[in-house]
Amino acid sequence: MKLLSLNLGRPKTVDYTDQPEGVTGIDKRPVTGPVRVAAPGTKGTGASGLAGDAVCDLRHHGGDHQAVYAYAREDLDAWSKELGRPLAGGAFGENLTTEGVDVSGAKIGERWRIGAELVLEVTSGRIPCRTFQGHLGERGWVKRFTQEGAPGAYLRVIEPGEIRAGDAIEVVHRPEHEVTVAVQFRAVTLDRKLLPQLLAAGDALHPEARRSAREYVEKYGS
Repeated sequence: MKLLSLNLGRPKTVDYTDQPEGVTGIDKRPVTGPVRVAAPGTKGTGASGLAGDAVCDLRHHGGDHQAVYAYAREDLDAWSKELGRPLAGGAFGENLTTEGVDVSGAKIGERWRIGAELVLEVTSGRIPCRTFQGHLGERGWVKRFTQEGAPGAYLRVIEPGEIRAGDAIEVVHRPEHEVTVAVQFRAVTLDRKLLPQLLAAGDALHPEARRSAREYVEKYGS
């Protein structure tokens, strides 16, 4: 398992985002590194966990629980075949393009060591948005991506550190529960009956997903 591509974005003005300034950092491009990764702070004020990476829409992106976004090269390859065009590392706006890691099959709370220092913890799947659809230029992309159910993973920083493209990835902790990124994503998008299951992930679960699960249980029971 390794970090195949390390990707950073720069602010770019586009016509497909609802960000008031019309600026997005979704267009990530590969860099060799090293890049420092650390907890960026509270959502709404903290941006990306990667030094030099732009997060422009702080309403929905960035912050400690979405400090880093990872997507599997294997899933990019599957989409590349389906869409009939190449998808470079960073094409989905991911910071980390992995090889040999079942990213959407990772468990909430699973911890990865990347390189010598950095430790990350899986918190949730990525929810597709209008900017993502516009960036790819695929009509109906939000629905299509959601139905596929391979969202990639957001991660928080447990131990900061520097990383480079080519660094090894090691799973250093895998929780006992069965709440994967794919299950969490389906619960908050297509099948809300799954929401009570998410609570088994405890505090590792993204706060917004945990709140949705608790509200569902309060209203409908478990």
